[in-house]
Amino acid sequence: MTNALQRPVDRLKDIMVRLRNPDGGCPWDIEQTFATIAPYTVEEAYEVADAIDRGDMTELKGELGDLLFQVIFHARMAEEQGLFAFDDVADAMSDKLIRRHPHVFGEEDARTSGPAQKLRWEDIKAAERAGKSQHGVLDDVPVGLPALHRAAKLTKRAARVGFDWPTTDEVFAKLDEEVAELKVEIAAGDLDKAREEMGDILFVVANLARKLGVEPEDALRGANAKFVRRFGFIEAELAKQGRTPDQSDLAEMDGLWNAAKVAERR
Repeated sequence: MTNALQRPVDRLKDIMVRLRNPDGGCPWDIEQTFATIAPYTVEEAYEVADAIDRGDMTELKGELGDLLFQVIFHARMAEEQGLFAFDDVADAMSDKLIRRHPHVFGEEDARTSGPAQKLRWEDIKAAERAGKSQHGVLDDVPVGLPALHRAAKLTKRAARVGFDWPTTDEVFAKLDEEVAELKVEIAAGDLDKAREEMGDILFVVANLARKLGVEPEDALRGANAKFVRRFGFIEAELAKQGRTPDQSDLAEMDGLWNAAKVAERR
């Protein structure tokens, strides 16, 4: 039985132990593994980001709790296997933060500029990779990241060793080249190659976003929200006439789309 007077994190850890207990625990929680829980962990992280985007601080509190529970869940499964426990996770994070902030916890000058500190951060991370036998520049860019975000991180890492276009002009030229190649494959009816060229275009776009200081995932999330908002305007305007989008046509809906854009500028 958990104790409500415990520290909140200890109470949560005890609840997790109870849920995973083969004797009287929750059957669903008991059967989970790192692999089956991982998708939920990613989903909860996105829900945290969504609450922040919407400025809903009450929702954010709940979503942060859900994300914390994911950490507790993984740590409990690891503890059951004798790998590590939650406190080990917290200690490892504390050690990493201290190691990566010598200008705060060490003897380096805390007044160092932001850009200089960022370069120092990357140097420390490079040393950590070397200590893990990750000698490749791109070795520790997680494969599980959203593809656009990972593309931006890959190009950022490559740029640190000089593999980068000098200006955005070269990126735009490459984008034009990739679009032309896609058109060729579409005309040839080769969908496999068209898919590959489409990936090249998205990769170049992610690189362009990186050079502009834009997080591509954030930009696309904003574009998605804009699309939903404007399409909702179309639906609302048609509903005033007792109609739905499938009872309209492209020309009419395109006109309403433009009206939505005008309305947003007011």
